[in-house]
Amino acid sequence: MRGLGPDQTLVLINGKRRHQSSLVNIFGTRGRGNSGTDLNAIPSSAIKRIEVLRDGASAQYGSDAIAGVINIVLKDNTDGFTGGLTYGGYSTNVGEGWAEESGETLYNVQGKNRLDGKDKNYDGETVKVDLNYGLKLNDKGGYANFATEFLSRNNTLRPGFSWRKGYGSAGISGFNFMINSSLPLSDDTELYLFGGKNYRDTNAYAFSRSSFADGDNRSVPSLYPNGFTPRITSVISDNSFSAGIRHTMKNGWRFDFNNSYGKNNFHYYILDTNNASLKDASPTDFDAGGHYLSQNTTSIDFSKYFEESAAGINLAFGLEYRTENFGIFSGEAASYGLYDEDGLIITNPSLQTVATDANGDSLPGGSQGFPGYSPSNVVDRNRSNFGTYLDTEINLSSNFLISGALRFENYSDFGNTLNFKVASRLKVNNDLSFRGSLSTGFRAPSLAQLYYNLVFNNIVAGKSVPSLLSANNSTITKAFGIQQLTEEKAVNGSIGFTYTKGAFKATVDAYSISVKDRIILTDNFSDQTVLGPLNVDAAQFFANGVDTKTKGIDIVLGYDIRLGTDQLLKLVAVGNFNDLTIDKINNEALNEYTFFSPFSRAYLEAAAPDHKLGFNLSYVGSKFNAALSLTNFSEVRLQDFQWVDTPPTTKAEADALYANATDVYAAKTVVDFSLGYELSDQLSLQIGTNNLLNTYPTPQFDGWTDQGGFSDSVQMGSDGRYVFSRLNFKF
Repeated sequence: MRGLGPDQTLVLINGKRRHQSSLVNIFGTRGRGNSGTDLNAIPSSAIKRIEVLRDGASAQYGSDAIAGVINIVLKDNTDGFTGGLTYGGYSTNVGEGWAEESGETLYNVQGKNRLDGKDKNYDGETVKVDLNYGLKLNDKGGYANFATEFLSRNNTLRPGFSWRKGYGSAGISGFNFMINSSLPLSDDTELYLFGGKNYRDTNAYAFSRSSFADGDNRSVPSLYPNGFTPRITSVISDNSFSAGIRHTMKNGWRFDFNNSYGKNNFHYYILDTNNASLKDASPTDFDAGGHYLSQNTTSIDFSKYFEESAAGINLAFGLEYRTENFGIFSGEAASYGLYDEDGLIITNPSLQTVATDANGDSLPGGSQGFPGYSPSNVVDRNRSNFGTYLDTEINLSSNFLISGALRFENYSDFGNTLNFKVASRLKVNNDLSFRGSLSTGFRAPSLAQLYYNLVFNNIVAGKSVPSLLSANNSTITKAFGIQQLTEEKAVNGSIGFTYTKGAFKATVDAYSISVKDRIILTDNFSDQTVLGPLNVDAAQFFANGVDTKTKGIDIVLGYDIRLGTDQLLKLVAVGNFNDLTIDKINNEALNEYTFFSPFSRAYLEAAAPDHKLGFNLSYVGSKFNAALSLTNFSEVRLQDFQWVDTPPTTKAEADALYANATDVYAAKTVVDFSLGYELSDQLSLQIGTNNLLNTYPTPQFDGWTDQGGFSDSVQMGSDGRYVFSRLNFKF
């Protein structure tokens, strides 16, 4: 939200903190270096509504709420079964006239040269079945609501260069289940429980390997005479459980005692690959290990509304204790090992010789595509934090409200933080209100950012570069002068108004968010005096690397037109305008172009595009409904892999590289359209398309794109038109 990272927005379920994913984004993407919350683990059939607080809220909720808060409220209906069956797919037609312009052989062009050997007009076929069942538990309003989803989606394949023949979106097979329940014991006491389980098996193509005949010794000739494209599959499990009791005491005070637990686990299996140093004896699939993150939060909150004080005062305070655990577990030896000529894993390099190819060159070890986690990568780290807060809202009159919040937190790994928030709302009349706020905020470094480490093959313009992502507490990290991670610190200010006149509604908010010591993933350091003994060419680190300032405006305009007793036309226009500046790069004595080059800065800036505009038109009748949506994405500028292939060390070298390495993705508009018809009281049908005009990002023809496709996945993504049908039912 508001141009900040995915880990700078706090996600709640039914008002309780949701655990984050154990995955940290280390390759080219928005949110590079971040660990966000896995929203795919929450079935859409379980969601009643989504509440969004677009304002700094660390003083109320703690870490991560710099940009705001998303609260997902689960369904509580008790009216039997509802559900749906959805089928859809993506068009493989990427247009004409640009393929020849690339000057290189591109794969998966309009369904040709596909890895599966088939010519297709569509791919990414998706089947989703979702069900929701609610039942009444007692006469006091008790309920239990169950939701489940089954999802199957095939891979998509889009034009890619020879070193990324499998460019496209991953395939997914998954299952989701969630329960939301409440059992009132009396008029004053309620027990509640919610939680769920998510399982996903994902399947993504990695960068391709050429054949040995073409000079690539990462391919074992007897296994892959023509080279291969590895597949990275991951089994993802995400479990959560939250239970508590709410009670209203005789003196009017209410309390809510809760315990919430969640765990996210990734386990990687690498298929259609080899460990070249094992030669003909190499397996073609590997258990590569994985990582996990768990979080347990215990909290008690008290609140009371004092009706007789001023024009009404609401007072709330509470305590929270949270523990987190992050771990990496190793894979099988062949997934990470480097072997000698006798087929033995190398444990003593001074006595063993790495296996060589027919040309006498050393062969690489580990599973190609994604080397497994080794015992040296294994971590099992914990931390805890204690927080307490005070929050009050005072109605000085029926038209004027002021509020304030104060929160203190103590973390076991980096110490204390104290944050505040003050806000006010002035109701001028029944139509017009003004509001504003000023707050400080923070985000604790995630355990993944502190302890994640991996030796992997970074692909730069089709060439494999053995690389190390070093943990923050490593002696290697300290040797390069990277300091211990500390919290991000923010100052957030906003001012705006709401206006309602009849069927017209408008909200406009301007904001400014300054973030100090923002955590980033550095570029590649290549000092071989440190890295030589590790057999890697480059190393990256997490660091409190930059100070940023984001300014912008959010606009929402709506107008409802009643066409009859059972017909409604809704018009909504939304807009976000952003300006992100990097005020300072905290490279200290390190070279700023090695520490955080324009290549990485561009990804940070792309997360805060200049604008995103939307216009939504919907019609709802007694039997028929329709929706039309237009979304305009602003221009995006990225820096391509030439920055990594020939990294500059001076401003002059960087200035000379800009002209060739800048990829410009022009502003584009995407059109979505759907039609629905109620066949009976129990059945309804919906058909529609996302990206009706099959709009793609601007193609890049030089083969230097970060992800290896004819364009990087910016703006609307790179899969094109999606057509779907959905049958809804209830009984």
